[in-house]
Amino acid sequence: MKKVILLAAGLFFAYSTFAQQTDKKQPVKKIEVNGSAEMEITPDIIYIDISLKEYLKNKTNKVSITTLEKQLQKAVQDAGIAKEDFTIENVEANNYRILNARKKDDKEFLAGKQFRLKLSKLDKINAILAAVDADGIERVNVSSYSHTKMEEYRKEVKIKALQAAKAKADYLLTAIDEKMGGVIEIQEINTDRNVDFRANALSNVAMYKSADAATEDFASADFKTIKVRAEVNATFSIK
Repeated sequence: MKKVILLAAGLFFAYSTFAQQTDKKQPVKKIEVNGSAEMEITPDIIYIDISLKEYLKNKTNKVSITTLEKQLQKAVQDAGIAKEDFTIENVEANNYRILNARKKDDKEFLAGKQFRLKLSKLDKINAILAAVDADGIERVNVSSYSHTKMEEYRKEVKIKALQAAKAKADYLLTAIDEKMGGVIEIQEINTDRNVDFRANALSNVAMYKSADAATEDFASADFKTIKVRAEVNATFSIK
């Protein structure tokens, strides 16, 4: 009886060892590659900041912020820009004497206002600035820009990046007489940091002798395109 039990135990042990060996999966042959894609697009959402500042004409007569604001509002209206695309960003009284309140002369107080324009392109900005007293324009700058179809462009470059990774894996394996199988893993690498695009300010516009000079400089500014980039890491099996 003991011999039979020992024989059965031996057969079970041998079967278990064989099962464990057969259950072990063979290592999968695979290839891991990177793929990237990039495109440049022209922005169709452009935010322009315009700072107006009161000043003393002939050192005696103050040109008020109300006058300057009315000039800008009329110029914006004449350019056909919607009311919601023209907003007040900031109001300031830019004179240190206001802080200690020692001077009560209204001429001592030089107020300022900052406005923001939302444009689809820069073709109207020249006429707008030219209609405002150049001495009352303190600063003009492009604060940010983007595109209405940004998400679509992001998807497009991601697809192209993945296609580039697949093509790379295919030609690398073809070079060593191997064939590519299915995809095992895809990892997206976040390389698109172009959420808020900043431009250099065109400051001190009031230093120009005329509004025409100010707008001419703004129009000749190097306005950059938006670069949308995507990168992926992909792993494919080898047949």
